[in-house]
Amino acid sequence: MDHYIHDSDGSSSSSHQSLKSTAKWAASLENLLEDPEGVKRFREFLKKEFSEENVLFWLACEDFKKMQDRKQMQEKAKEIYMTFLSSKASSQVNVEGQSRLNEKILEEPHPLMFQKLQDQIFNLMKYDSYSRFLKSDLFLKHKRTEEEEEDSSDAQTAAKRASRIYNT
Repeated sequence: MDHYIHDSDGSSSSSHQSLKSTAKWAASLENLLEDPEGVKRFREFLKKEFSEENVLFWLACEDFKKMQDRKQMQEKAKEIYMTFLSSKASSQVNVEGQSRLNEKILEEPHPLMFQKLQDQIFNLMKYDSYSRFLKSDLFLKHKRTEEEEEDSSDAQTAAKRASRIYNT
């Protein structure tokens, strides 16, 4: 019994997890955005679609929510506003109620000030670019590579497992 428990916690399952990142990414946009490699691939894809600003805005809001220092929050809020929300923004995101967002809010920053907009962009990505990402060559190629790597590691794992069974 002990051997079995150890085996399932051992190296084979942890290497599995890192390999099967595409399965996690495909499970939900949340999973994809929690994985630095996933974010990298998603950004590559969005660049081709000319909508990379969406994920950049989402990531900037995530960073912003973690900030404690008021001065830093003010600077970051201004940066987010100027980069993504102002009418002159270089990477403007398309959110409702944009016109109502004026620079006054930047004077009193609070961690969730961008939450509504962040949620809108999340949903936009989720129902739009994310589903296309999962069908894209970029994603499918990565998935194929993983499956090939997994096939070769599965053979090794099976051999190890067999030798372990006969040695007990």
